[in-house]
Amino acid sequence: MDPQDILRFVDIVYRDRGIDKEIVFSSIEQGLLTAARKRYGEDAVLEVHVDRRTGEVSCNVNGASTALEFGRIAAQTARQVMNQKIREAERDKNLDEYNRRVGTIVTGTIQRIEGGNLIVNLGRVEGIVPRSEQIRGENYKVGDRIRAYLFEVRPQGQRVRIVLSRSRAEFVRKLFELEVPEVGESLIQVKAIEREAGYKTKMAVVSTDTKVDPIGACVGVRGSRIRTVIEELNGEKIDILKWEEQPEVMIATALKPATINSITLNWDTKTADVTVDDDQLSLAIGRRGANVRLASRLCGWDIQIASEKGSGDAPGEPGTPDAPDAPDAPDGAPTPDGADPAAGDGAAAALPQAP
Repeated sequence: MDPQDILRFVDIVYRDRGIDKEIVFSSIEQGLLTAARKRYGEDAVLEVHVDRRTGEVSCNVNGASTALEFGRIAAQTARQVMNQKIREAERDKNLDEYNRRVGTIVTGTIQRIEGGNLIVNLGRVEGIVPRSEQIRGENYKVGDRIRAYLFEVRPQGQRVRIVLSRSRAEFVRKLFELEVPEVGESLIQVKAIEREAGYKTKMAVVSTDTKVDPIGACVGVRGSRIRTVIEELNGEKIDILKWEEQPEVMIATALKPATINSITLNWDTKTADVTVDDDQLSLAIGRRGANVRLASRLCGWDIQIASEKGSGDAPGEPGTPDAPDAPDAPDGAPTPDGADPAAGDGAAAALPQAP
C-alpha cells in the first residue's frame, strides 16, 4: 500500500464521516493483520504498524521485519475487515451522538416512504417516523422537510436505528420549550400534558415566578407564540390551562369550555362524578368524547359526566365508544387573534380547529 494513499484515505474518512483518525489507522492495521494471518498462518507471531505521520507500513513476522505482500484474496480480506471496522466505529459514534439527543426535536428531509413509514435523512444517518407515530391527516412527499421528536435510538447491525415521532405529547412540550423562552428556562413548568394527535392537546402549566403569567406567556402577544406551534401541528387545537393542586378545581378547569355545576370525588376509586346543565353536556364531552378523555388523563381522575336532570352517566365518559359526535365550542379564553389571551385562572387558549 502506498503510504500517501493511506494518509489520504484516513483524511477522507475523518472529514466525511467524522471518525477519529486514530480509529481509522487502527482499522487499517487490523485489516492488514488479518490478511497477514492468511499468508503466514494462525500460529505466526505478527505485528503490523502504520506510521501516523508518514503512512509507512511495517510488519514483523516471528520477530523478523518483512515486507507485506498480499495476493488478490488476502488484499480483499484486508479491505473487508478495514471497512467493517470503520462502519462499526461510525455506528458507535452515531449511537453516542444521537443517544445524547434523545428527548429533543430534530429536523430532516423525507428521503423515501416505505409502507407508510417515513424515512428521514438527518445528515449522516436516517431516521424513521413509523405510521403509528404520525399525525393523522398529514400528507407527506419525498423532499419535504419535517420536524419530529427523537424518542428511541438503538444499534441495528452496523447501523443505528433512530425512531422519531410527531404524534406524542412530548413533541408538543418540546415545541413550547423552543418557542416560549420562559418554558425553556423553567420559569414556566408544564405540569401535565395529554394529546390526541391531529385533534387536540391539553396542557397544564404553572409559573415559578409570580410576575410571569403562565398562560399569557405561552400564548404570546396576539397568539404569536402558540400560533407557531399550531402551524407546526397543522391546525391542531391546544388548550392551555393553569395547573391547580385541588382536584375539584383542576377537573373543572380541564373540562373547559364547559361550565360545571358540581363535582363529587370518590377517593377510593379515583372517580369524579360531574354534573352539568343539558346545554353544557356536549361541550364537556367533546367530539367523540375527546374533551373528557383528555381531561381525565390530565387530572388523573376517571371523570363521569351526567346532565343536571339526572339522565345518568353521559355517554361521553372516558372510553365509552358511543360518545356523541359533539363539536367543541370555543374555550374560555380569546383566540390568538383576540385581545388579552390570559383570561384569568384556569383559562384555556382557544385555537382554530384543524380542517
